[in-house]
Amino acid sequence: MNVKGTFATRELGLAQRVRLNNGVGMPWLGLGVFRMENDAETERVALEAIASGYRSIDTAALYENERGVGAAVRNSGVAREDLFVTSKVWNPDIRADRVEAAFEESMERLGLDYVDLYLLHWPIEGKIVQSWKALEKFYQDGRIRAIGVSNHLERHIEEILTACEIPPAVNQIEYHPYLQSPVLKAFCEAKGIRLEAWSPFMHGGAILTDPILTEIGAMYGKTAAQVIVRWILQTGVATIPKSVRSERIVENSDVFDFELSDQDMSKIALLERKERWGADPDNFDF
Repeated sequence: MNVKGTFATRELGLAQRVRLNNGVGMPWLGLGVFRMENDAETERVALEAIASGYRSIDTAALYENERGVGAAVRNSGVAREDLFVTSKVWNPDIRADRVEAAFEESMERLGLDYVDLYLLHWPIEGKIVQSWKALEKFYQDGRIRAIGVSNHLERHIEEILTACEIPPAVNQIEYHPYLQSPVLKAFCEAKGIRLEAWSPFMHGGAILTDPILTEIGAMYGKTAAQVIVRWILQTGVATIPKSVRSERIVENSDVFDFELSDQDMSKIALLERKERWGADPDNFDF
């Protein structure tokens, strides 16, 4: 996919994949399912998303809805190989040296033969290399198509690159116009690690009424949310916006029929505030 290009339909755009550093194709745009109420709601929302063209679903052990994601994948009517499922190992399991057991538990809940992407959810000091080597084993066994990290900074990734055999394919981070992390982004790009943005709307915060984003959107007949998603894609970053509302699921993905100009991109670049909605990877207590 040329992220600066446009597409005639949402479905065509949603089908486009970025090639990861191991050759696996990952959809540029997927559905996040953080903080959905239960497995039933997760299955309903994921099925709606898949029916509307989404091919990537992102979950985690922490979210307690892997069963719902797995049920949606099995019941969607879409071939398993056409869908991309991500999950993550949670921090207490990393600290307790039970990454292998946690992975097996996730697989049981998902009810799938493999996952497309499996991530270390947060960088746990003193456990990064050991945990990564456990992921390498499952990857080599073919039960994970790609392995990566989430919320890892340069020094965390350097630990992996120095001591391990397989580099991360993905680093999933909080990324939006108010938190652009240019140094981390450049580092990952230089190492061939694809960034993927979580919380692109800062959990529905004030960014959705930002006057610059709203003004840009008005020029294209788009919302601020759609401008954010389009901006993320044009910066070469994949993303997984979350919504439980059918109309928002469609709206968030209706971003392939317009292209932000260089002037628009420059205006959005100036919105950088180093402002986080989530925790700081250098300072978290969970």
